[in-house]
Amino acid sequence: MTVPLLVALDVDGTLLSYTEDLSDEVASAVAAVRDAGHHVVIATGRSVHATIPVLQQLGITTGWLVCSNGSVTARLDASLPLGYEIHEEITFDPAPALRLLHAQMPDAYFAVEDVGVGFRMNKLFPDGELSGEHRIVGVEDLVEAHVTRLIVRSPGHTTQEFHDLVMATGLADVTYAIGWTAWMDIAPQGVTKASALDRVRVRLGVRTEDTVAVGDGSNDVDMLRWAGRDVAMGHAPENVLAAADEVTGTIDEDGAAVLLRSLLG
Repeated sequence: MTVPLLVALDVDGTLLSYTEDLSDEVASAVAAVRDAGHHVVIATGRSVHATIPVLQQLGITTGWLVCSNGSVTARLDASLPLGYEIHEEITFDPAPALRLLHAQMPDAYFAVEDVGVGFRMNKLFPDGELSGEHRIVGVEDLVEAHVTRLIVRSPGHTTQEFHDLVMATGLADVTYAIGWTAWMDIAPQGVTKASALDRVRVRLGVRTEDTVAVGDGSNDVDMLRWAGRDVAMGHAPENVLAAADEVTGTIDEDGAAVLLRSLLG
């Protein structure tokens, strides 16, 4: 008898190419793993409303979904008007981090997430970078309530400069993940894809050793370290490759599909 696995999959750079294309091979492999009785859980930095179209492409209408790097967990249910309901929403006060970073980067883009709706931001982000409704407000208006996520985008800073700035400003009581470019997601302290996935694991009754995770970004490192079997995409940066026990092919090689097919025996 096959033991059901919890298979956690990142989206961008893992399932979807950087032009947001889903290959037939990857879609077919995801379907095969689900048909075999395993729990496929999408775990992404995307907001929930930006992830639902990906699930529709994959034909996933039931199960669990981890979004906003672990701050939001949703239960999928096709009978609901939106196709999902928010199961858990973890928030924090963005004011201390935002004020520290804004003082150091006054020209940066800042945004906070309105779950299921869109984002409030101090100025419009480039087209396609954030989904949903966009509402322009003052910086002080961004800190009027607790939020699931604070996003910082500063094209004038390199990734390393972002890391150095975080260390210099001494951000406390938050968790942060820095992307491929000068982009940073700030979440409640201790909240990651891994923390949310572990609660889903317990709810599903899956043993830790029966978990699998695949990802390619810095926000996947904790998830990879959490999983019983952890696999980095072949194009991932060095810090992600170093965190993984296995490496599959690149996104152009349908690396996720190769790994998923290996679960079928």
